[in-house]
Parts: sequence; C-alpha cells; structure tokens
Amino acid sequence: MTAATVLDYDEVIERFDPVLGLEVHVELNTHTKMFCGCPTTFGAEPNTQVCPTCLGLPGSLPVVNRVAVESAMRIGLALNCEIAPWCRFARKNYFYPDMPKNFQTSQYDEPIAFNGSLDVTLEDGTVVTVAIERAHMEEDTGKSLHVGGATGRIHGADHSLLDYNRAGVPLIEIVTKPIEGMGERAPEVARAYVSTLRDLLRALDVSDVRMDQGSLRCDANVSLMSKGATEFGTRTETKNVNSLRSVERAVRYEMTRQAAILVEGGSILQETRHFQEATGTTSAGRRKETSEDYRYFPEPDLVPIAPPAEWVEQLRATLPEMPSERRKRIQADWQLTDLELRDLVNAGAVDLVAATVDAGASPAEARAWWVSYLSQEANSRGLELAALPITPPQVARVSALVAEGKLTNKLAREVIDGVLAGEGEPDEVVEKRGLAVVSDDSALYAAIDEALAAQPDVADKIRGGKVAAAGAIVGAVMKTTKGQADAKRVRELILERCT
Repeated sequence: MTAATVLDYDEVIERFDPVLGLEVHVELNTHTKMFCGCPTTFGAEPNTQVCPTCLGLPGSLPVVNRVAVESAMRIGLALNCEIAPWCRFARKNYFYPDMPKNFQTSQYDEPIAFNGSLDVTLEDGTVVTVAIERAHMEEDTGKSLHVGGATGRIHGADHSLLDYNRAGVPLIEIVTKPIEGMGERAPEVARAYVSTLRDLLRALDVSDVRMDQGSLRCDANVSLMSKGATEFGTRTETKNVNSLRSVERAVRYEMTRQAAILVEGGSILQETRHFQEATGTTSAGRRKETSEDYRYFPEPDLVPIAPPAEWVEQLRATLPEMPSERRKRIQADWQLTDLELRDLVNAGAVDLVAATVDAGASPAEARAWWVSYLSQEANSRGLELAALPITPPQVARVSALVAEGKLTNKLAREVIDGVLAGEGEPDEVVEKRGLAVVSDDSALYAAIDEALAAQPDVADKIRGGKVAAAGAIVGAVMKTTKGQADAKRVRELILERCT
C-alpha cells in the first residue's frame, strides 16, 4: 500500500460513518498582543514587533489584554455559549522553534466560553446544528520560514528563519463537539461550518478573518467508524487549512485515505497532517500528542478572570444583527426567492451586494454584477469573491453610469474589466478607454445614413413596413460606433429615418 492509496468515495460512504471535529483558530484584530503592548500589524518587517514579554525573556511579566477578553466573550455569546463566571490561563508546555517561551499561554480545562451551538445552512437549504464544545483564549506562535527546500517545509530545507512578530497575537480557538451522522455530506458540512463561522466573526468585527493571511485557520479532525460501530475511530488532524475549498477537499481526502487503510486491515495513526493544495492530498506531520504530553498547569503569572454578570450583559448588548437574521431581513427587503437568496449566500456575495446597494445601486443590479459576472471572474482567477480588486462603491458607480445612459451593459463590463486591471476608478476607465456612449443624435444619424446607403435592400424592407429588418442596420451602426451607441436609441432613429 502506498501513501497515495485511496478508496472510492461512494464505497467509503457505504462502509463507514465519518466523524468530524473542527478546531478554528481566530486571530483577533486588537491593536496589541495578548499579554504585552507590542503592535499586531500584519506584514511588518520580521522581528520588529517584539519585546521581552512576547520573547519570553527572564523577568518579564504578562498583562492580559482586556479588549481580547471582551472579544472572546462576544464570540462566545454569539455562539450561544455559556460564559464562565471564573476561568484562568494555563501553560501548555512543548518545544518548538517558533515558541520563544517554550510554552504557550492558553486555557485548558477552564475555558471562558463553552457549551454552545451554531446553525449551518448547506447549499440545498438543509440546516445542520453544530454543537460547540468550547471557545478559549490563547496566544499565537511565531512563524518559521524554511529556506532551500522544494516544498517550503522543514524536510529538505537548508536552514530556517524565525519571525516572532506573530508570537503573542491574541487567538481564540473554537472547538466543535464531534459532528456525526453527516455521511457523504461531511466535507460539505465542514466547509459550510467554517464559512458560517467566518461570516459570524466578520459581523462581530473581532477579526479580519483573512484565511489567506492566516488570521483564520482550521484544523480538521477526521475519523471513520465501520457501519454499526459505536466507538469512534482513530482520528487524524489536518493542520492550518487556509481556505474554504481546502477544508472540504482535506476532509474528503482523509476519508478516502483512511478508508483504504482500514479496508486493507491496517490501522490509522493518530497524527497531524498537512494539506497539499496542489494535489488535494494530505501528508504526514508528527505524532499527535495527548493533553498529558503538554503537562498543563495553571499560569502562575496571571490572575484568574471572573467576569461579573453585568459585564457579560453589557457585551451581549453590543452584539450586531447575526448573519442569519440579516439574510432573512434582506430576503424580505429585496423580495428574493429562497433560490435567489441561496445563490447569493453560496457565492459569498451577501455582504458585497448589501454594500453595493448601500452605495446607491439597486438590489437587482448589485446581485447581477456580483453573482454572475464578478463571480465568474473570481472563479477564473482562483480567488474568493471578496478578494477581487474591486469595491462595492465602484460596482455601484458602474451601475449608475448605466442607469444614466452613459454606458451600455456591454461597455459596463469593459469598465469593470478596467477596474479589475487596476486602471483606476470607473470614470477614469471610461475616459482612458474612450467608452462613453455615443449620445449625439447627429453622430448617430450619420452612422445610420451610411448603413442605410450600404444596404439599400434592407432600407427598402424597413420602408415597406418590415420593421424587424431594422436589426441589420442597428448591428451595422453598433459596429461603426464600436459598440458605444445605445441600441434602443439607434433603432428609434432608424425607424424615424425610414418613415
């Protein structure tokens, strides 16, 4: 058996029941780190945002970031969790080069939020309730850069570089309870859960949830039970999956890989694994430790956190309209069918369309741009819709130019292409590319007369009452004006000329 051996997916489902456990790590958007005053700006020069505390130097002492604690409680409340009246931090002890203290300050058996749930809607409208085990506070690690190898991983590298800017950035880890009974839809459920959670966190404004930058990362735990079994199988944990599509692919692949091993009489090794984006496969990482291996003990340098009920209720009052509630309101306000709303959600376009409407576009126009043309562009570029280099106000401006008769729909697409290409704002693209609609009737009459003269037989048919023949003249005028004439207006002028 080779590492690439997999079982056909349909056979996996016939023989096994998958069980999922999803751990999502969320970097908070606080201005400073979890236990010190260092900034958290993404992309700064390596090792310029560090201090004795986040470097773990002797004599340094941590101080808890109050805003991070509040963000943790707001996340817990939004996930329908109970907020602990008393909790504390613990030291999670292990050595890794990007852990300058040789331990991570985290929470172990006393998380700040626990026992919650999140409703997840699948593409066909099915609602799955995912139970939340806990949401706890911790700090992020630094970042290792392995140089000289072919894969960017430590194996085969010549040397490694360490950047501790990220060490100490506030993290919330959200852990689900085992997700059972999903069958063939398990990969879809995993993707939908992370997507729904990301939307929720974005609405709370506690993180930028940029999966491409690592501010939201998913560890996907997968195990298989033989049909009729009552005990969970041995799980693997695919670490730091950083896109929605990859979450779904990683879960699906692990199901087929594990099934192939089990069918041949092998056993699953409890280990971490890495997702390979190029191949859609996973590769072995390290043996998975248990909690005993981490030698947890209470953090002696931090006092417990005991949020009074009044503080919790004050934070509850700050919760925004939840994404699911917002979608129901939007559906009513915009008079969308269930299918239209589902298309909007599946395209990841709800917030973008809403922002475009807020910028002045009609809901119908905004939906048409984001769900069709721009979604196609995003797919062709391998990007998520929100990552396209165009903003809702820019889309609204293009829509306005069409409504004002300054652009045709065809010209509007060219303007959108120009904005996507970095040529500037819509009005600048119109000017640079010379895309404005020809609205001067005298110029249109000249083009019409030229077309009628070139096609006298067509002109005679129009004069004889066969108005459908005007289409040929319209086409000729549009060609002459390079598509910059209003076809409806051209047709009106042709009929006027031939009567």
